[in-house]
Amino acid sequence: MRLLGRAVGRPRLPQRSTVPFTANCRRHLTNNGFFRVSEEVREALHAKRPVVALETTIYTHGFPYPENVALASLLESVVRVNGGVPATIGILDGVARVGMGAEELIRLTESAGKQSTLKLSRRDLGYVCGLRLTGKNFNGGTTIAGTMLLAHLAGIKIFGTGGLGGVHRGAESTMDISADLTELGRTPVTVVSSGCKSFLDIPRTLEYLETEGVGVGTFADGRSGSVDFPAFWSRDSGVKSPTTIENEIEAAAIIHAQHSLQISSGLLFANPVPVEAAISKEAMDSVIAEAVRQADASGASGKDNTPFILNKIKELTKGKSIPANRALIESNVKRAAIVARELAVLEDQQEEAQGHAISHFIPAMSDSPMVPQRNSRIATPSPESAVPSTPSISKPADVIVAGALAVDFSCDFAPILGSSDQKDPSLHTSNPAVINQTLGGVGHNIARAIHLLGPSVQLCSTVGDDLSGRAALSQLETESMQTSGIRTLPSPNRTAQYVAVNNAHKDLTIAMADMSILESSSPSSITTTWLNSLSMTHQTPKYVIVDANWTSECLHTWLAYARSINATTIFEPVSTAKSTRLLHSPTSNDSLTMPIVSIATPNTHELIALHNHAYEHSLFNSASWFRTIDALGIPSSGLRVPLAHTTSPALVDTGIPQQAIKLLPFIPTILTKLGPDGVLLTQVLRSDDDALSSADEAPYVLARNTNGDTKSRVGGLYVRLYRPEKVLGEGEVVSVNGIGDTFVGALAAGLASGRQVRDVIGFAQKAAGLSLRSRESVSPELVHLRGDLSR
Repeated sequence: MRLLGRAVGRPRLPQRSTVPFTANCRRHLTNNGFFRVSEEVREALHAKRPVVALETTIYTHGFPYPENVALASLLESVVRVNGGVPATIGILDGVARVGMGAEELIRLTESAGKQSTLKLSRRDLGYVCGLRLTGKNFNGGTTIAGTMLLAHLAGIKIFGTGGLGGVHRGAESTMDISADLTELGRTPVTVVSSGCKSFLDIPRTLEYLETEGVGVGTFADGRSGSVDFPAFWSRDSGVKSPTTIENEIEAAAIIHAQHSLQISSGLLFANPVPVEAAISKEAMDSVIAEAVRQADASGASGKDNTPFILNKIKELTKGKSIPANRALIESNVKRAAIVARELAVLEDQQEEAQGHAISHFIPAMSDSPMVPQRNSRIATPSPESAVPSTPSISKPADVIVAGALAVDFSCDFAPILGSSDQKDPSLHTSNPAVINQTLGGVGHNIARAIHLLGPSVQLCSTVGDDLSGRAALSQLETESMQTSGIRTLPSPNRTAQYVAVNNAHKDLTIAMADMSILESSSPSSITTTWLNSLSMTHQTPKYVIVDANWTSECLHTWLAYARSINATTIFEPVSTAKSTRLLHSPTSNDSLTMPIVSIATPNTHELIALHNHAYEHSLFNSASWFRTIDALGIPSSGLRVPLAHTTSPALVDTGIPQQAIKLLPFIPTILTKLGPDGVLLTQVLRSDDDALSSADEAPYVLARNTNGDTKSRVGGLYVRLYRPEKVLGEGEVVSVNGIGDTFVGALAAGLASGRQVRDVIGFAQKAAGLSLRSRESVSPELVHLRGDLSR
């Protein structure tokens, strides 16, 4: 697919105010019992970052499991690589979800083909959501119409998909017209597709869209003059497109004008299938004619007509339609992400012109026009705003922690004696509760644990110039922690906040997080704000810990700094959605430095997300990856039996140890947190490691380097499951917030005291157990463990 082949000037925006618009003057829908927007998507929309909606009928009714899982992962990755945030939309257990996590996507894709998994358009949403109240829980993939509606309710403007529904042949008698067309006529969402399915009546489809007031344009894709509206598998249909769009910048300008004019209909941007995957119009015309003939003969009509014809086309093309289908979907999603990015640029410029913005997009220039780079959002104050404070890092630190600092609110449901529900709070009303406010955030919690255990630590984070920010700085001083690494940003930046609503058993019911302030940093601001100060004070910390709340570019900036001073790096993944930022290179996956980070501390879901991302992006195919894996000396018979002995058969059945081993070339030490089952250590042993000659460690050394490769310095493979000394009962657990962070902080404190990873894990588990019994995210009792490190 051709992208921007030459520099294109962005249009100048009118210098006048515009009113934020929602159709019918309706506000965007907030989360409720029927509708839920993921934390990542909400944060992105709030920060005005590019968001692209993705449908799910392609997973539930298009591709079988597990091919649909691979496709879902691929399309989300395409959005991320091109600078956007994916919002996959579907129905799980009768709840409409905008932005689905890895576990949710797997649940939905696994349900493909089941009777309770439905194909859902606008008309079906009330039915499937309403029946949830009667105990009937349905899963479903949303069609283009259903996805458009839910995307609009969340505030998403751009949607990338495969092919649009349309007017069926013979519709003058059957009235078979896709709801996608009427949805485009009443919902202000832009759809990027490869036109409509070519077995439909394309001229009548375009006529119907014109009647509905839908703007239709086709990307020139390097061609000059007027172009054909595409025919899905074919680039040409024989029908000229109403308009031609030169590039993504023109598309973004049209969308911006459409919303500024408060036009309540949508836009359809047709993106022709990539040349290398296209099937000629002549070849497809004969195939489609035969498929339609067989459909008529079989009586396949209504909702059964399209699946029947698609299956016949697959048969008649001998499977050639499938790779074309995949290629065009990927191309459309990529185009949608770049359009969303350019729209964010225009909207940001408009706000800046009105004096409303404190940040703007700086387009990243690429040496190759075929590989657009993700824009970075850099915080800059408006003329009336105070200049952000730049921390001056003065006191030398053994450990640098770069991550989130937030104000946490814990709301524990406290039912009134005699009430009907003694466990869960009620929705849509006020509930009695015990509310506690503490200082939190992943970065802060890790740094506080280290501070309580003794080593000197410096937290590098951001707060807003607001009441919460000032309270956070005051609390850090009260805790005797350094505040010189905290950057204060001017209004309207807000200090990160996390609100957890727990039931009467202290189990999480729902949580809300506003962590967008960390996203305002850029690689250049990290360098000027923190790294220059560290350099000027000649600080050389032994350990640098980074959490995944930073953007991928910022994360790699911190890691590059750590490598430059030969510091050991520790990565805390934070969540499944954010964990894969580690495997996104600032330029391309080919330029990933291996190992990327010294130590990572994922939970099982985050480990799976990392593994799946590496697999989908072919990171397991590089020569450097093979070299490390080969040097481990894994026997040809495999490791299933020895893994079952050193961990457990049940754990091996889940594939967790095997996936961790595959990630070792990128992360040579992986500590997978298994909750009450303990911690799994998977580690590459260096050739000089004492464990290779230790009788006590021999049961855990599952492979040894026997290929004579001395350059890699790989000695073997170490795998060990560390079970906790005690599993706390339900009544003993006070709060689960910050347990993983405490573990990471204690791990770093142990390493800073001169111990090896495998000798510190038990100590870190003990520290995490103290926080389990504490109302605070990090137990103050950790200070009593200092003596354990001095022994």
